[in-house]
Amino acid sequence: MKSKHLINPMDLSIGELDEIFTLAHQIIANPNEFSNCCNGKILATLFYEPSTRTRFSFEAAMMRLGGKILGFSEPNSSSAVKGETLADTIKMVSIYSDIIAMRHPKEGSAKVASMYSQVPVINAGDGGHHHPTQTLTDLLTIKSLKGTLHNHVIGICGDLKYGRTVQSLITAMSRYENIKFVLISPKELRIPQYIRQEVLDKNNIEYCEEEKIEEVIESLDILYMTRIQKERFFNENEYLRLKDSYILDAHKMEIAKKDMIVMHPLPRVNEIDIEVDKDVRAAYFKQAEFGMYVRMALIVKLLRGVEYINEAKDEQIIKKIKSPLPQKISRILKCNNPRCITSDEKYLEDVFELVDEDKGSYKCQYCDTIINPREV
Repeated sequence: MKSKHLINPMDLSIGELDEIFTLAHQIIANPNEFSNCCNGKILATLFYEPSTRTRFSFEAAMMRLGGKILGFSEPNSSSAVKGETLADTIKMVSIYSDIIAMRHPKEGSAKVASMYSQVPVINAGDGGHHHPTQTLTDLLTIKSLKGTLHNHVIGICGDLKYGRTVQSLITAMSRYENIKFVLISPKELRIPQYIRQEVLDKNNIEYCEEEKIEEVIESLDILYMTRIQKERFFNENEYLRLKDSYILDAHKMEIAKKDMIVMHPLPRVNEIDIEVDKDVRAAYFKQAEFGMYVRMALIVKLLRGVEYINEAKDEQIIKKIKSPLPQKISRILKCNNPRCITSDEKYLEDVFELVDEDKGSYKCQYCDTIINPREV
């Protein structure tokens, strides 16, 4: 792999994605052949937010490859509670480990980690921003169960505003042919502007926005359900008002295509009725299983990439592979996203890219929030 880190889904080319999926299928078919691939290697799992599936799947993946684990499952178990900066934590942990998987509530945190780490960093979720290994899981699931990543009508239902899995999936699938998105959400939870502008509109991806799942479910090849995420809301009353917006049940499934598959990144709350679990089209637990195998493949690929870097003689090649945040400072601006990593880590330099000269719009290079100076 050319990239040393995996921060967002676009860090991987389609060719690299195919390599990962091929390797994942090889691991599924012959797991014993890979049981010592990472012997002597250490994965650091830094989880500043609660997680079950993602953390366990990373840890299971590394142990099944013969490697070992160190890390923490909540910030109170680390020096972050004492006020240690993310940069210092990453510098220290990268001394002790060979690869890092990190989940953090602030958007852009994984980008910052990659800037200060000596070893590969895998973004295991940065706030409501990106979750690229969930995207790898989703793509492997679609490819395995539907046979191809092209020619699908994909319905995405629930929290599209704060759902990092949603935004990563849209970004990744935008590179495949004949993809249409049906975006089902309350008006308050529609996709962020930067996804609409920088991914869908920019790439001429067909999409529509709907509010009722029963009116569109019969047209879908894939239905991707998400929960309304309480942890992303500042206002609990707003969460309570929206939390039961969508519930997929057996009655709605009767309307759907016989070969439609239902996916969910999990955990679910009540957005998929338990009776749907018995439907052969329910793919979310199989999806979770694919997640472990695709993370095994990713770890192997990234660590092999590090070996290539360590063997490289040309310092310019090394510098290019380790390239940090692009220096596209447009003017003195401040990101107005309270979830951006720059709101906590004050030592970071604000970096923006001009994305629309006519409108005077700029994009934060950490969290991708688009701002207009006139509104700041």
